[in-house]
Amino acid sequence: MRVLFAGTPEVAVPSLRALVDAGLDVAAVLTRVDAPVGRRRVLTPSAVATAADELGLPVLKANRFTPELIAELETLELDAAAIVAYGGIVPPAALALPRHGWVNLHFSLLPAWRGAAPVQHAVLAGDDVVGATTFLLEKGLDTGPVFGMMTEPLEPSATSGEVLESLSRSGAVLLVQTLSGIEAGQLTPTPQTGEPTAAPKLTIDDARIDWSQPAVGVRRRINAVTPEPGAWTTLDGQRVKLEPVTSAGTAQDDDAVPAATTDQGGARRDALAPGTVRVDGTHVLVGTGSDPVVLGRLQPAGRTMMNALDWARGAALRGELVFE
Repeated sequence: MRVLFAGTPEVAVPSLRALVDAGLDVAAVLTRVDAPVGRRRVLTPSAVATAADELGLPVLKANRFTPELIAELETLELDAAAIVAYGGIVPPAALALPRHGWVNLHFSLLPAWRGAAPVQHAVLAGDDVVGATTFLLEKGLDTGPVFGMMTEPLEPSATSGEVLESLSRSGAVLLVQTLSGIEAGQLTPTPQTGEPTAAPKLTIDDARIDWSQPAVGVRRRINAVTPEPGAWTTLDGQRVKLEPVTSAGTAQDDDAVPAATTDQGGARRDALAPGTVRVDGTHVLVGTGSDPVVLGRLQPAGRTMMNALDWARGAALRGELVFE
């Protein structure tokens, strides 16, 4: 089977390598143009472009489908196109080129979480199961008929980055199986069923932590936006970046802080006001709308990422600490 592969970020690389390892004829790789990276804004090839160069594959770089690009794709005489997180809309003129159409690997169980950030929204919602779907790309946003699915349990402590890394590997297997089934004439896509949910891109504003939310909501939001766009809060008007937190009753060591207790009247004895920071033994607690959470690592403004306990012991000299 002669295929085009379209993708851009690191999460798409396992699929490209899987197609090559499976012996498919990858006629070309389409990815977005080099983008500025880092403080110096150095133009850098995408992860997929780098991998394609390593594999000796022809690379086409474009952020949109110009008439010239469509004409070049037409000369490839494609049987199919595989697309994984390319980051651009494929117009009807390009959709019509491959004999078997465009097969999209999407990291959700469609029609759940249609959009740019399916894993982040699954983590934020506390789904029990995540997965990936291969479907026939059409004009609508992730609306095409489905070829196949795979599932994995979602661990409560997993970040979006960790889930995506896992799904990128298992989803690559699904993509190869789908293309092989299409080539053998054994797969026919079926319409999606169920109530769709939307998964728009999460912004930096979405990554700000609201400490008035219950502890489970705080943990899920931090996990959902890790590593991108990155959880944050403020202290004295300065932004502080946060890594994942744990529940006060589940710290993984011998000095675990017990969960909040209640007196006979039902009031919590060790409750903290939302956002209030307290050092308790070897842990740094932060109050939420329910039980406190335990900080792991954080990055104060102008400093590097550091252990929360080291930070808190020094910062506490300034008096009470309250995240906003």
